[in-house]
Amino acid sequence: MPTIAAGDPTDPQARALLRSSAALMEELFDTEDNHFLSPEELSAPDIHFFTARGDDDALLGTIALAEKDGYGEIKALFVDAEARGQGVARALVDKVEEKARDLGLTWLRLETGDQLFAAINLYRRAGFTACGPFGDYGENETSVFMEKHLA
Repeated sequence: MPTIAAGDPTDPQARALLRSSAALMEELFDTEDNHFLSPEELSAPDIHFFTARGDDDALLGTIALAEKDGYGEIKALFVDAEARGQGVARALVDKVEEKARDLGLTWLRLETGDQLFAAINLYRRAGFTACGPFGDYGENETSVFMEKHLA
């Protein structure tokens, strides 16, 4: 099982994974439909950034929780291609949910792309359901919006 801990999005290994994530998003979606944040934006005080590391301390994945008005938003979930299928993404989502509960947030929300089938299935298995746009997001053809009530 990976070790999940608070991380620094500007760390070189984290930057490399975030660059890979951005490259994938740019390949799959038009610029106006991409909503990923830079490492510097992920360093904001209202964002909690986490990393997953393997036994050899290699960075396997990233995720962030952005504190919003009354809810938390999942950002920057990405797992290295070689680490996929090993439960890393689910462990990261579980960590963000735990942090959101600790902060007293009652909702988790997210926006993902309609071509990211594995991510959508992961979120469904984690209890997220479809919802409409929230925050600053507008309706578009490629965004999938999901939420989960934290009881």
